[in-house]
Amino acid sequence: MSASLPKRIGVMTGGGDCPGLNAVIRAVAKPAIFAGIEVIGIEDGYLGLIQDRMRPLGYEDVSNILTRGGTILGACNKANPAAYAVPDGKGGWVKKDVRDQVVRHARDAKLEVIFVIGGDGTMSGAAQLLDLGLRFIGVPKTIDNDLWSTDITFGHDTAVTTAAEALDKVHDTASSHHRVMVVELMGRYAGWLALHAGVAAGADVILVPEIPFDIEKVAAKCSDRSRYGRKFTIIAAGEGARPVGGDVFVDRHDESSPDPIRLGGVARWVSQQIERLTGLESRFIVLGHVQRGGTPTPFDRVLATRFGHQAFELLRQGRYNELVVSRKGELHSVPIADVADKVRQVPLNYSVLQAARGVGTSFGD
Repeated sequence: MSASLPKRIGVMTGGGDCPGLNAVIRAVAKPAIFAGIEVIGIEDGYLGLIQDRMRPLGYEDVSNILTRGGTILGACNKANPAAYAVPDGKGGWVKKDVRDQVVRHARDAKLEVIFVIGGDGTMSGAAQLLDLGLRFIGVPKTIDNDLWSTDITFGHDTAVTTAAEALDKVHDTASSHHRVMVVELMGRYAGWLALHAGVAAGADVILVPEIPFDIEKVAAKCSDRSRYGRKFTIIAAGEGARPVGGDVFVDRHDESSPDPIRLGGVARWVSQQIERLTGLESRFIVLGHVQRGGTPTPFDRVLATRFGHQAFELLRQGRYNELVVSRKGELHSVPIADVADKVRQVPLNYSVLQAARGVGTSFGD
């Protein structure tokens, strides 16, 4: 059933950048333009709504962007309207609720519906604006693949490809120099990226947040490989992995961000402990933001296009405040409020995890 279409919609990309964002913008904007709907691009996610920075998107603006990485609208992961950080004049930050300002700017721009493309933080921001009368349609985005209610998010496949290719290259240098190489990957508090990239690259040890690791068992794996003639070991470590009885490793705190904790340091610690426990030479690498960039894979281009199309179909049906999700290959939708502030972790019975154990991969447990 079709509903009367709005005259003007907004489109924004929230949180960190991610391969495939432009493909979604294209898949939402083109059918809207064909239907006579005016499309307004909101710059830099919620920051654009806070600062009233928006611009019209025409057909030429959204053409030839399918294969481009990043986002033509810009992104920002530090602008939660319910807790927007502003300088306190003393070298620190104070959080302000600027939701009324966001609503005013959206209404002044005559945005009847806003398409929000983002992860859990972006959806949480939208959920906090629902009671103030704004209407949203959500599209799931994150390289971490940790968004609740959907089996897959676009951007993840590209990030896995990038990480696996890096692990492949590390494999070459590790075998040449007979070293243990520990590669720290993104993923926050979920192990999807480290697991999928590690399995794809044949990592000998994979450390994920869902399975606290025993460093002595990790060291024993390295020693066993050396003893039996395999003079190198590849360890893929998710940034949220932690030792048994310990906490996650924190690189720093950024109080200007809604999520001030910046994870980092697990690879350095694991590398140091392996040298101490085994005497084997070890190095660590933090792959970093290269995992976010680059041309999206064909899989992600297709998935992002499907997500964008489904989001526009929700608009046609007058179904607002819902998030497009993928379950067993089919597209559905769930209330945006249901996914706010939730993290989807790797189940311990996940088939890929079990397959990795089957070929001898250690998880340090």
